[in-house]
Amino acid sequence: MNKVIAVDGPSGAGKSSVSRIVGSRLGFLHVDSGALYRIMTWQALKRGVDTSSPEAVARLAEEVSIECRPENGAVTFWVDGFRPENELRTPEINAHASKVATVKEIRAAITDLLRGMVKFGPLVVEGRDITTAVFPDSPARFFLTASPEARARRRQKEEVEKGIASQSAEEVKKSLLARDEMDSTRKYAPLRKADGVFEIDSSELTLEEVVEAVVAALPADWRKPKVFSAGI
Repeated sequence: MNKVIAVDGPSGAGKSSVSRIVGSRLGFLHVDSGALYRIMTWQALKRGVDTSSPEAVARLAEEVSIECRPENGAVTFWVDGFRPENELRTPEINAHASKVATVKEIRAAITDLLRGMVKFGPLVVEGRDITTAVFPDSPARFFLTASPEARARRRQKEEVEKGIASQSAEEVKKSLLARDEMDSTRKYAPLRKADGVFEIDSSELTLEEVVEAVVAALPADWRKPKVFSAGI
């Protein structure tokens, strides 16, 4: 099995920032699995699909084709020649993403996409079921968590920096907790801390401290940086 650093945890726990830095430091391609569910949600809304209908959402698994490309240290996602970015980080997407992510066919399609990415080389994959369902056999599995308050502050800061902020910190917190509830109680591949994972509570830690904790817990032969080849 190729090297895969699997990182799970709730929204705002620092998964994206930590995974990007670890990937850059070690030469592992960063994969944001949540973006794939957001792409499906974005497509559902664009197509007028009722996200409360599992049957209607399930059809997207066959209708939406996502191209995966390794670029500049990350795996990027494209739909019909377009790479969505800020389109995926809106309150509307946030409100519907968990519903879409509960659909078995969507999860199966995205799990297949993620597993297929090992052909690109060593990966650091972040999400909510990476350690439990996608790469449960990886020797490098982490669960990042933080207090709801810390997570809400981080998420609102991200939205402000991206120019898409439209909620107060309290509203962001309520949204995060609602997402936690839906993610942890869904029938298929729920968010949970897997047995044997390395748990890090980042509430009182700096980003660099979390990165150092992750790197220190990796198998020794995974810590040697790799130089990306041309195009990657």
